[in-house]
Amino acid sequence: MSSPSGKSSKFSLKTPMLSANRARILREFQRKAGLTFHRTELLDLALCHRSFVNETDEDVESNERLEFLGDSILGAAAAGYLFQSLPDRPEGELARIKAHVVSEDSLASLALVLGIDSVLRLGRGEENSGGRSKKALLADSMEALIGACYLDAGFEKASNFILRYLKAPIEAVLADRHRKDYKTLLQEAVQKRYHSCPRYFLKDKTGPDHCRTFLMGVSVGGIDYGPGSGGTKKAAQQEAARIAWEAIVGESRD
Repeated sequence: MSSPSGKSSKFSLKTPMLSANRARILREFQRKAGLTFHRTELLDLALCHRSFVNETDEDVESNERLEFLGDSILGAAAAGYLFQSLPDRPEGELARIKAHVVSEDSLASLALVLGIDSVLRLGRGEENSGGRSKKALLADSMEALIGACYLDAGFEKASNFILRYLKAPIEAVLADRHRKDYKTLLQEAVQKRYHSCPRYFLKDKTGPDHCRTFLMGVSVGGIDYGPGSGGTKKAAQQEAARIAWEAIVGESRD
């Protein structure tokens, strides 16, 4: 548990004060997620978005440093598993599989499966703008949870937790049942065909700040494709890349 000052004694992290009700909520979350934290304050910190930190009077930090740590732990666990379980696959294919299973979409989906969205600490502004359903926020919190798990129990326990949920997405990629990363596919096709890289550009954006829609185009070989639309620039770029990739691959098959 946190010390009276709200600081984790072992890692000098400024963690939130843990009320009895919050402790109960986190115990239920751990039960459903199949986790056991020795230091519940680390779990709580992993769920503290910066919007909460900006609005609270507590001396507490956000989950961003844990997110940084968790990203590295996630990458190492996924890479180690792929290296050992797919000895006949070349480096490029292993990298593509890894990129998919640790992507924002994949991590956000996992966060929803675990119920992270329901236990996040958010500020009022982020709450009101639909923060609990934002992919980037959920993916970042998932990485922070992995970082907290590593600090609490070590790499092996964190890796086991990660792989419990990543094996199914890896199998989906191998069976070609996954959502394709069209930006990567397009880049590979363009480099092979034109010996250059796609160039993405913003065509337009609409809607209020908390609910933007972006329209992105992509230029390949002097031709503009798209636009693709999405709630983030990354999502719109993926859609533009899909349009371009299907056009270019279609042309090459004719």
